Amino acid sequence: MVPIAPAPPRSSNFTRFAWGVLAANLAVILWGALVRASGSGAGCGSHWPLCNGDVVPHSPQIQTVIEFTHRAMSAVALIAVVALAVWSARVFPSAHRVRKAALYSLLFFGTEALLGAGLVLLQLVAQNASGGRAFYLSMHLVNTEFLLAALALTAWFSRDSALPWSRPSAIVAATLPLAILVSITGVIAALGDTLFPAASLAEGIRQDLSSNASFLIRLRSSHPFLAVFAAAYFIAAAFSVLRSKPLPLTSHIAIGVVILSVAQLCAGAVNLALLAPIAMQILHLLLADLLWIALVLLTVQAAAKELRPV
Repeated sequence: MVPIAPAPPRSSNFTRFAWGVLAANLAVILWGALVRASGSGAGCGSHWPLCNGDVVPHSPQIQTVIEFTHRAMSAVALIAVVALAVWSARVFPSAHRVRKAALYSLLFFGTEALLGAGLVLLQLVAQNASGGRAFYLSMHLVNTEFLLAALALTAWFSRDSALPWSRPSAIVAATLPLAILVSITGVIAALGDTLFPAASLAEGIRQDLSSNASFLIRLRSSHPFLAVFAAAYFIAAAFSVLRSKPLPLTSHIAIGVVILSVAQLCAGAVNLALLAPIAMQILHLLLADLLWIALVLLTVQAAAKELRPV
């Protein structure tokens, strides 16, 4: 059991602000997907944090506008995460998990910014199809999920800061590494779709089967199969929680995991059938992020439930 620091009076304003910071970071992540999918990663050249050598670009092209907007949104999100960490330090004691989660949020946001800068400075953008870009994007994706988890836990713990929790069941805990693995294959598949677009589904299948295809094309075919397996596992884990007759809130989260898993599968199928249009890629990513957050909260809440009297 994790030791619990004395809980301060509940701060509903802090909780609302924490959810707002999470939503703001989701918007930044989705806009970042637009940057990649539209090929706008080099919109500000190889300059960072300046944009083509200027603080504010002059007479920018659309790619520059998209990239600069992403940087501006990131700056606002940074201010919000810093404010969240400072506020948590004023409201919660140093040993409290809300304060720790807020500090982890700040840490992962800083890493996120550095990884984003590295993409630009190392020129792992635009039409770069190297293994280095795929690896770098995978690291970026994992860090993003850690950031979302830390922000979600900051808000979640602050709403009931005295709730005890321990280790969750193995089947529930395994959903998180599986979700990360699926997300990594997903970002590689999305990169392959962006760099090697197909004119039809049949052509896309021929690309997948070609011996001369890029490694990105060969790897992207693994994502749909792994996604189907993962969705089935997430649903099974959610039903395992529901069968234990948990607290009502835990049941709601488990049902949310089921709904989001099915929605994610449907969005993935439509995305594949429509040859990954930008709008569907962004919707697919939004559902993936919401599912990840739901799995994080289910893991924590299911563990907390185990310590409650029956």
